[in-house]
Amino acid sequence: MPRQRLLPLTAATMSALLCLLTFGAPVTAQEQASASPPPAGRVTVYTSVTQDTVDAVRAALAAVAPELEVEVFRAPTGELDARIASELRTGGVGADVLWLTDPLSMERYQEDGLLAPLTPAVSAAVPGAYQGQTFVGTRLLNLVFVAGADVVDAPGSWADLAEAQGVVIPDPGFAGSAFAALGYLGTTDDYGMGYFSSLKDHGAVVVSSPVDVVNGVAEGIYQVGVTLDQIGRSTMEKGAPVQLIWPEPGAIALYSPAAVLADSEDEEAAAAFLEFLVSADGQAAIAATGWQPVRDDVPWPYAGPVVTADWDELYGRQAELLAGFDAIFGD
Repeated sequence: MPRQRLLPLTAATMSALLCLLTFGAPVTAQEQASASPPPAGRVTVYTSVTQDTVDAVRAALAAVAPELEVEVFRAPTGELDARIASELRTGGVGADVLWLTDPLSMERYQEDGLLAPLTPAVSAAVPGAYQGQTFVGTRLLNLVFVAGADVVDAPGSWADLAEAQGVVIPDPGFAGSAFAALGYLGTTDDYGMGYFSSLKDHGAVVVSSPVDVVNGVAEGIYQVGVTLDQIGRSTMEKGAPVQLIWPEPGAIALYSPAAVLADSEDEEAAAAFLEFLVSADGQAAIAATGWQPVRDDVPWPYAGPVVTADWDELYGRQAELLAGFDAIFGD
């Protein structure tokens, strides 16, 4: 996949970046005069984030960031993990920033010592629940139900879904967001791995991604499925015959983390990119593509009740849970 690059802007927008990297706080003329010049250089970002969100962030950054080039390599979580593993075997990761889908993917790289500490500006911008020692949340993803527009009596809760007919779910071994459902449901007393056995017994089908779930429901192949709220709303807005259901007791939520690589060739520029992601303008760009921002001061109209996995408990159990899932749904 070819990488994409931001072109440098003119110096006329330098002062805007100074304001931006303080998360919208006013900057006096004296502060501007004494501040360091805006960062310049090249940042390579490896990401599993949806293309429209990547494009929106790049466009917002291009409006304020002079002398900063950003190259992007984008792939699904599984493919991105494989690329990083391959590069580690041959000398080192070719990225300055990782922008991933779920906390567990980033936790592994933190454990291996691959990530740089967060800057104070990043830590201060995001609630503590959405950050680790070396990575920070950039958006919230909510797993909900999508059903055909003509489906009556669609399941309204996670418990109901386990006994429904015509169900489709995304593969937790392929999509990082789908693993959040496996992690929460598979380790919560009210559900457990028996939940997935019930899904299988009632005919549930596994497809690769949340996008595939929505497409299958929209085409009438399946009655109801588990997907991300942003994908469901976007499909509805395009006129697809689907309905979005916010399940009880809540959508399964996870946060999408980003981090700077410890061996980044341009750590200053990489840190500036990360600061932009969690700035008010960066968060507004993310929210404009339908994802819930991690900052409470950035408007987002779709909030509903959520439940979350215990990410600390799940770390190190990925292989165990995926093996259990495969034992149920494997051929």
